[in-house]
Amino acid sequence: MGQAGMAEAAVRYLRSVRTPAPEPVEALPRPELRCVGADERAPLDPAEFRRVLGSFATGVAVITAPPATTGDSPAGFACQSFTSLSLDPPLVAFMVGRTSTTWPRIARAGVFCVNVLAAHQTELCRAFAVSGADKFAGVAYDAAPVSGSPRLSGAVAWIDCAIHAVHTGGDHLIVVGRVDALGTAADDPAPEGPLLFHRGRFARLSD
Repeated sequence: MGQAGMAEAAVRYLRSVRTPAPEPVEALPRPELRCVGADERAPLDPAEFRRVLGSFATGVAVITAPPATTGDSPAGFACQSFTSLSLDPPLVAFMVGRTSTTWPRIARAGVFCVNVLAAHQTELCRAFAVSGADKFAGVAYDAAPVSGSPRLSGAVAWIDCAIHAVHTGGDHLIVVGRVDALGTAADDPAPEGPLLFHRGRFARLSD
């Protein structure tokens, strides 16, 4: 048998003993998106939960949205639970209570603007934390460039978004936004810094 014949024989042998392709692996089932049942709750005191988690300092933002229908008014609420989520694609997220009366109006609009409050905007934050009041009375703002959501004057930064996804997380909703435009207070060469919230009180950065 020549070299060619030996090569052909080797190929036939290798083909005969080739390991079959593995069976496809089924993906794990997606967990149910639901609230935690009463029988599943850990024995934690809610007050202690708030106290300990309050040790984590956060920034403070106001989430705003344009009127969803003709004759409606803009919507907005104060929010501590805002965070960046993804760079590619650019995504951010915030959490809102499932009992919020403002969230349905933002959901209907389908868009929102995150206004990162400056250290001097404590009273503005308090105004947007009140339920049922006209939160925009006397508040200066213009329209965010893409969504048209209220962009509050004096904020240190703004992020203009469209709602990308909404997930349940216990007694809150996790709202993911796709960033369409953003910016900072470019007109202030020496911004005073953001408003902070720590252990139940407002604070500011200090050198």
